Amino acid sequence: MDELAALRHNLDAIRARIDAACRAAGRDPGEVRLLPVSKTVDEARLRQAHAIGIREFGENKVQEAMGKWEAMADLPDLRWVLIGHLQTNKAKYAARFASEFQALDSLRVAEALDAQLQKQGRALDVLVQVNTSGEATKFGLVPEEVSGFVRQLPAFASLRVRGLMTLALFSDDEARVRPCFVRLRELRERLRQEAPEGIAMDELSMGMSGDFELAIAEGATTVRVGTAIFGSRATPDSAYWPGFAGSGAGTP
Repeated sequence: MDELAALRHNLDAIRARIDAACRAAGRDPGEVRLLPVSKTVDEARLRQAHAIGIREFGENKVQEAMGKWEAMADLPDLRWVLIGHLQTNKAKYAARFASEFQALDSLRVAEALDAQLQKQGRALDVLVQVNTSGEATKFGLVPEEVSGFVRQLPAFASLRVRGLMTLALFSDDEARVRPCFVRLRELRERLRQEAPEGIAMDELSMGMSGDFELAIAEGATTVRVGTAIFGSRATPDSAYWPGFAGSGAGTP
């Protein structure tokens, strides 16, 4: 099987698993978006992905993503989604090209992004990252802080708040992973009752290659899948995910 055929096979297999997970949960598969995670994947491979219909890529590091965006500027239908922690001094890069940012967890980043987006005359879809696993090594707000944080976001007119994102516990034990998804769903339901005008709480980005079926069962609207589509990476996941200690459920 050549590379393009293998990529198509992997993509079809993931879509079939998403469909099956949705059916098992009594959900419409059209409610769940597949976000292919392309960190460390080279341009040639991404062009193959585009050729088989993929139109958006999730990236952890803003400068890696920007390099790909510049190299693939001849494909203007691509969307670039930042899913990793963003430092304030990198906001100027994100504001240039990102279509979505799924890891908002501080007012300093919100302010920096908004200022840069205003200069660019752009708006950006954002999700608030929540640390539902309780691990000190992970980024994201603790659940108790999210309501107060969200109430301050209307001040940043260029940020279109769409919902929440989380990284579950890195474990193969379903009994430890599932509660992370439950916490995010329950938090979203509470926030829907109190979010300020203009703040949407429709999206739940949760679940990766090893655990997305669990996430779908608990209400995920976006699942972030990388290795199950593109194959294993030469770069260790610890370079991209704080606290990553191995393979398994936590692998994107």
